[in-house]
Amino acid sequence: MGPDGVVIVDKPAGLTSHTVVSRIRKLAGTRRVGHGGTLDPMATGVLVIGVEKATRLLGHLALTTKTYQATVRLGQSTVTDDAEGEVTATASAAGVTREALDAAVARLTGDILQVPSKVSAIKVDGKRSYRRVLDGEDVELAARPVTVSSFEVHAVREAVADDGTALLDVDVTVGCSSGTYIRALARDLGADLGTGGHLTALRRTRVGPYDIEQARTLEELAESFAVLPIGQAASEAFPRWDVSAEQARRLINGVRQKAPGLGAGPIAVFGPEDRFIALVEERRGETKILAGFVS
Repeated sequence: MGPDGVVIVDKPAGLTSHTVVSRIRKLAGTRRVGHGGTLDPMATGVLVIGVEKATRLLGHLALTTKTYQATVRLGQSTVTDDAEGEVTATASAAGVTREALDAAVARLTGDILQVPSKVSAIKVDGKRSYRRVLDGEDVELAARPVTVSSFEVHAVREAVADDGTALLDVDVTVGCSSGTYIRALARDLGADLGTGGHLTALRRTRVGPYDIEQARTLEELAESFAVLPIGQAASEAFPRWDVSAEQARRLINGVRQKAPGLGAGPIAVFGPEDRFIALVEERRGETKILAGFVS
């Protein structure tokens, strides 16, 4: 049995999130490993991995905000909305001004409705959307509400396509809610500007409280494998509620307690001796257990 805890991995380009999970299973010596939020193979950066009991945290961690550094290429559209797909259309980006770019970015900031990329893992009638696209189907996905809390442009560079079309590469940082597709932001930015657009680079630098400074490469983990203890991980991710031995006993036995008034969302409950007991949420003034961590 492996240790209970969280591993913050700096995922390299070219690997799927599932491949990273497989690597961690070998290093941890357990099959009970999962990840909290997929990264595409071309993307790098923070991938939160749960080991043993910490896998129960993942569904709740995936609901947190995320931050990305990305490069958007204006002037080309692709079938996948990123650099891994075939170019489907080109249009010169030479006439795009900084003022027009900033205005388009502003329109994609805040609470917006976003149509996910067609090559996403969203299921359509029981089949993954990307599978339908690969099979030659024309997929139409419904728009979904997402929040882009920040969308900042850092640099704009001129580039030229193989056919001579003038392109612009735009380096951005995006802070957003879970479920936001950065590829779709690139596509929609290009559509707004009349040039088309796609993603050429993507690096996730933060998931909730976990940032790239905490992340370790697979090579580093292979040399010295360790997890962030489950209690510490929960303390960093959620509001903390310390309870007495009697309250802990009642919670473990499924008895609802008076809510501590810490607001909406999961709350990490700790008993005596800093023992992590459960994640709870407040409902009608009482606690409801979301996940227990006492065997």
